[in-house]
Amino acid sequence: MARKRYSDEDILKLLREIELHLASGSDVVTACRAVGVSDATYYNWRKRFGGMGKSQLSQLRALERENSRLKKIVAELELDKLILKESLDFLKPKA
Repeated sequence: MARKRYSDEDILKLLREIELHLASGSDVVTACRAVGVSDATYYNWRKRFGGMGKSQLSQLRALERENSRLKKIVAELELDKLILKESLDFLKPKA
């Protein structure tokens, strides 16, 4: 069976639906089956997105984009540093 990839908004919606099922008195396995996910998936999603709203989700995405941008900058700077070190070693007179 093919895996379905859910967007983050869909995951939040499904988590809310599961919480509604749990509040009405059903157990976790039944609530997860009602929305079409496994209970292990529910626990993973709850660990990652538990208590998060849409505004917090957008902030998380913004932070992840900023983090990846900063990692690229650091990688470029490290490469520049390595190139400068190699050129300095090449230009040093050999004794």
